[in-house]
Amino acid sequence: MTETTRDERLLEDLGRVHFIGVGGAGMSGIAHLMAARGMTVTGSDQADGDRLAELRSLGVTVHVGHAGEHVDGADTVVVSSAVHEDNPELARARALGLRVIHRSQALAWLTRGHRVIAVAGAHGKSTSTGMLVTALRELGEDPSFVCGAVISQLGTNAGWGGSDVFVIEADESDGSFLRYDTAGVLVTNIDTEHLDHYGSAQAIEDAFVRFLTAAREFSVVDVDDPLTRTILPRLGGCRRLVTFGEDAGAGFRLTGFTPDGWHGLVTAEHDGQTVRVRSDLLGHHNALNALGVTAVLVRLGHPFARALEAAGHYRGTARRFERRAVVDGITVVDDYAHHPTEVAAVLAAARDLVGDGRVLAVFEPHLYSRARDHADEFAAVFDRLADFTVVTDICGAREVPIPGVDGAWLAGRFPRPERVTHAGDWDRAIAEIVSRARSGDLVLTLGVKLYPILPPLVAALRLAHPEAGRAADADA
Repeated sequence: MTETTRDERLLEDLGRVHFIGVGGAGMSGIAHLMAARGMTVTGSDQADGDRLAELRSLGVTVHVGHAGEHVDGADTVVVSSAVHEDNPELARARALGLRVIHRSQALAWLTRGHRVIAVAGAHGKSTSTGMLVTALRELGEDPSFVCGAVISQLGTNAGWGGSDVFVIEADESDGSFLRYDTAGVLVTNIDTEHLDHYGSAQAIEDAFVRFLTAAREFSVVDVDDPLTRTILPRLGGCRRLVTFGEDAGAGFRLTGFTPDGWHGLVTAEHDGQTVRVRSDLLGHHNALNALGVTAVLVRLGHPFARALEAAGHYRGTARRFERRAVVDGITVVDDYAHHPTEVAAVLAAARDLVGDGRVLAVFEPHLYSRARDHADEFAAVFDRLADFTVVTDICGAREVPIPGVDGAWLAGRFPRPERVTHAGDWDRAIAEIVSRARSGDLVLTLGVKLYPILPPLVAALRLAHPEAGRAADADA
């Protein structure tokens, strides 16, 4: 179901469309766009939430929980790679002979006739996608878009625009990013992730080469990224290859970054011109994200200085270094990071921000295989950049447990045991943080599914610091 060819032909009319797992980051945006166009859309998900509420406001019938009868009346059923064949709705759709398509096919169907700009990469693609959308709007364009996270300035992860440009976040995890007919692409970086699909690092590299060389107009890559440098000799087939990074040979070069509270001062060079702007996003990694987006904007015809300024005005996506509360000088920040590279970037940004304060982290590992394969990297990063870390039990998601690989085992890999503890439940994790946090500290929650811990964590901090009065909640 996840073969990645572009020559698939879907009907002009998909009829009534049902989404299995409609609350997912990618699925909800596609359902949003179809509903906004007046199509009849239904969906289901295991749990309720903000995305389902938004879809209901657009007229989507949403079911909480999965049952075979939910697909009755549908003509097309949309699934992601996370939906297993034993899902009762998918099983019934097969039995009824309904058209079943992957979410990437549904998105490719929506983008027909548009100038598609796709953003892919192991890390930073949601931030870069949202940044590109808001920058284009600031520069006077009106793109359609689907992002893998809610764009803070827009309050949504998808929308129709009036121009022919369609910006999409393209998921490389299952190879489906190769389905899109792209005018331009941005690759933020490449990592040896998703080996369960690809099987080898070579296959990952091959897929990115195909993705980059297929773009009709331009391809933008981070020349500092080690795996991207590995494939550079194979990118001769790109229509127009544009590079960014700190390397002296980069076409768009980052020459300076200075943290400035919850902002950063970015200095960059292109074509003999030097520009310095104040970015609304924190961290060196976001300065590089802004430069990659700027390269795309210049290729789309915008002046370098205005493009970098517009990229710098981006205020973030949900769950990407999102400030959730301040309690008695203790700042609580939530982030989606779940890979050592992402965790290192987020912790480094926190370290720059906190000054003389401490960084206290709660980390929920995602996938047993990732915890096993990157245990020592996780341990080294947290030990180096966090003052104290609470490791929760592993979120296995689609995987079955691996004997001997659990949160306690991962915590035991840390080189300094006094800087880490394992918490078998969230109540203990909260207690560990509350007992340590003091004014000036930054509490950072990290993980794909950890965000429900935030309300009880903030409530516990408020209870422990009554002298602070009403805490000032501050969305990033």
